[in-house]
Amino acid sequence: MGQGVNTHPLPTLRADLLARLAEPRVWDLAVVGGGASGLGVALQAASLGLSVVLLEAHDFAQGTSSRSTKLLHGGVRYLAQGHLPLVYEALHERRAVLDAAPHIARPLSFVMPTYRWGEQAFYGAGLKLYDLLAGQASLGSTRFWGREATLQAVPGVKAEGLRGGVQYWDGQFDDARLALALARTAALHGALAINRVSVSGLIKQEGRVAGVQACDTESGQVFEVQARCVVNATGVWVDGLRAADAQAQGQAVKPLVRPSQGIHLVVDRTFWPGENALLVPSTRDGRVLFAVPWLGKVLLGTTDTPRAEALLEPVPLKAEVDLILQEAGHYLARQPTRADVRSVWAGLRPLVNSDHQAGGTSRVSREHRIDISSAGLLTVTGGKWTTFRAMGADVLKTAAGAGLLPPVAAQPAPCLPLVGATQDASHHPGLAAAPGWHGYGSEASYIKDMPGGDVEWLPGLNEAMVRFAARHEYARTVEDVLARRSRLLMLDARLASQWAPKVAEVLFQETGVDPHLSDFEALAERYAHCP
Repeated sequence: MGQGVNTHPLPTLRADLLARLAEPRVWDLAVVGGGASGLGVALQAASLGLSVVLLEAHDFAQGTSSRSTKLLHGGVRYLAQGHLPLVYEALHERRAVLDAAPHIARPLSFVMPTYRWGEQAFYGAGLKLYDLLAGQASLGSTRFWGREATLQAVPGVKAEGLRGGVQYWDGQFDDARLALALARTAALHGALAINRVSVSGLIKQEGRVAGVQACDTESGQVFEVQARCVVNATGVWVDGLRAADAQAQGQAVKPLVRPSQGIHLVVDRTFWPGENALLVPSTRDGRVLFAVPWLGKVLLGTTDTPRAEALLEPVPLKAEVDLILQEAGHYLARQPTRADVRSVWAGLRPLVNSDHQAGGTSRVSREHRIDISSAGLLTVTGGKWTTFRAMGADVLKTAAGAGLLPPVAAQPAPCLPLVGATQDASHHPGLAAAPGWHGYGSEASYIKDMPGGDVEWLPGLNEAMVRFAARHEYARTVEDVLARRSRLLMLDARLASQWAPKVAEVLFQETGVDPHLSDFEALAERYAHCP
């Protein structure tokens, strides 16, 4: 397979997608939700020859899946908790993602600075086990550095009291663009993936789930989508569809998810120069602190705050911002302030609820969970980006075991190169570098030949890229382009606002529909304001 070099990118003309959705047929699989979990299920099912439709109420990865710390990791902190099988799986899945999408997923060196006696030996022992579990999937060996070597390798680290550091390797990626690559690769294998189509209810036949009722949120057109198996992969919103299913059966369900909010602050690279990322595995209040170079900026995060309500656009809290700035000041040579923040954004993690666990959300398992209702609705939640392939395989195997899908679904799916994957990514500057043509991989030359491909507005943004987003990447609004095709909103909200009118102009030329410029400008103002 592969659109790696020569395959012409498939169009995503919305009229054609909706026409396919309206065709009278029975799909093998209908996936509700276009985040990491749903897209992983859809791609693997399509690659096994199953007929697949995936419906996303908003935009692909618009919720949790575009608001991660952008890391493909085995879970260093899970080592201390003894979850070795989970770490082993994630480390090997990490390698698979890096191989499948080298244009948007790259190895990244991390440094744990040590300030107290014994820290280096303690962290180092765990990371040597990390290396051992990775085996042939290792990205590099753990190394121990003295004080001077650490200061040279991570010039942004606080020197006062520094004893040394431990270097190890994990992966880094562009989460929203990986989601798009999954959707587009699934489409290459025959899947129908479409955004801005909401699922309003379930179709039942003789008490069993037999499809979904859906609505195009732009036109209001209604669809009845029949499918042998329906997968609820809506992240922090899975309980909504579960409740609708149970209510039709005259039952009640306990919430499966406990939303937990994580925020990130974005600052200039001057606060953390160099190519290495910072990881503090246990801050003064027991949380994890990251300083990750990403697309020319630095991500500072993250928090883990219980939230009662699952909002599409969650709001960062003042206490969360205070916490990150305060902790960053303990480890960075320069103390960042609110005035230094270019963008601030929040995401909700769908932590699996457990009646047997108590305490804060940081104690709730992040392993994925699969449930099948008495009517046959299959729900998957939890997990993380790194293991989206494993989640997808488990969902299909579970569905096949329950007779919802044919036996072929239980077979291992091939590890496919994603659209844009290049055969030689050795010259890729890495994801710490500013956005550029390298992020499009083998499709860069195609985009350069489109109108406006020869004039760059900003690094990683020009007229041709906007046209490509509309024609081949499902983009409909300014937010789609500047938040998830380009990542400018998350990197510099005020700069994104300045370029939004130009993006809206080109997008309207391509789609002929309202690109919702004013909505984006209001959103950008929120991202630019640090509470």
